[in-house]
Amino acid sequence: MLNLFLTAFVLAFLAAGVRRPYLFVLAYAYIDIVAPQKVTWGFLQSVPVSLIAFACAFGAWLVAEDKNGIRLSSRQCVLLLLLLYCGLTTRTADFPVEAAEKWGWVWKALVFALFLPLTLRTRLRIEALALIMVLSVGVIVIGGGIKTLASGGGGYGELKLLVNDNTGLYEGSIISTVAICVIPLALWLANHGTIFRPGWMVRLFAIGICFACLLMPVGTQARTGLVCAAVLGVMMLRSTKRRLLYVSVIAVGALVALPLLPSSFNERMSTIKNHQGDQSASTRLAVWQWTIDFAKDHPFGGGFDAFRQNRVSYDTVKADYAGDNNAAIETERIEETARAYHSSYFEMLGEQGYPGLALWLLLHVMGVIHMEVIRRQYAKNPPDGFAWVTPLADALQQAQIVYLVGGAFVGIAFQPFCYMLVGLQCGLSAYIGRVRRSAPVPFRKARSAPAPLPDAT
Repeated sequence: MLNLFLTAFVLAFLAAGVRRPYLFVLAYAYIDIVAPQKVTWGFLQSVPVSLIAFACAFGAWLVAEDKNGIRLSSRQCVLLLLLLYCGLTTRTADFPVEAAEKWGWVWKALVFALFLPLTLRTRLRIEALALIMVLSVGVIVIGGGIKTLASGGGGYGELKLLVNDNTGLYEGSIISTVAICVIPLALWLANHGTIFRPGWMVRLFAIGICFACLLMPVGTQARTGLVCAAVLGVMMLRSTKRRLLYVSVIAVGALVALPLLPSSFNERMSTIKNHQGDQSASTRLAVWQWTIDFAKDHPFGGGFDAFRQNRVSYDTVKADYAGDNNAAIETERIEETARAYHSSYFEMLGEQGYPGLALWLLLHVMGVIHMEVIRRQYAKNPPDGFAWVTPLADALQQAQIVYLVGGAFVGIAFQPFCYMLVGLQCGLSAYIGRVRRSAPVPFRKARSAPAPLPDAT
């Protein structure tokens, strides 16, 4: 039944794009996030539905869209350079077969991020993309949240989402990071949306999605998600008008939730303080050190999946307590090979070298700065009809910072969802630029009239 529903939904989505070409863009975003071809069997698995949606979106834009005033922003130029550079490193990769396989989806993520701003020409389109991104992630996290509540907590690598596939957004640490990224966008839609106008039902649904997103770190027991949630909580203080009430609600919520959390979750989170007692954390540190040494000899990187050649060793420390004050310390030597980077920063360094890491960092730092500029421009006395701009810039900035924090502990340097965030940011910047160029007067603060000169007589 699920197979028939998803197949019919995807086909209907694509069919609607024939009448409204922009819907092809939204269809591709949905397919890339939810990956219905993984969930179902049969027709969707037998055809490259993602590539078809991408081709339809680009083809419809070429044929039917208005292209007046098109400009490539500075961030799009950085994206283009990163795309070209990754293509070059793929040709010289240490593992050409594996690199070609990863390149097969990376180029689509980068090209789609380049393409998105060209289509986001109105507020409605910007909002529609944000809505599809939130709802698509909601498809995954709502089911995961229900299973977490029903099972009493899930477990690391044990929570089954829509599919039993530990890749992409269906991997625990990745979905935990992306879920926290979605929270500020969901809140923006609930307060400033026009497709579903703000009301008690919309806000209740947004709260439900946010709650499901917060359950992802619990259900997956991913430490990355807990760190991301804490960072987002601190960042939201800046945009909250009633800060004392906000802090009080967070404190009360934490006091209520802590006793209800499963003991396995508390035990796993405790390893944040002591990495030597956790093999996963120790592996990450060892791989990061290997990557630094590898980059010294390979400054331009080893291409995609260069981690397959690593060999790391480290010591884990365990303490067996025989009494209140007596503990037997046991040290074990661990050796592993071909371990993944578990960090976007080291993923870029190992695969794309220093030039690729520099381009990637520049792309995201520029995004944080651009959103801050837009946020401040419209923070006070925004023109009529533009009160939504500052909250959206704030939400996109928060989502990107959460991504950068989470990316420190999980390899999502080329996660397509995160590049949709980049495209959405570029689209917002381009839209604001076009509005300001076409109607500059309303965006200038009115000057007070000069005081009359005193009468000489």
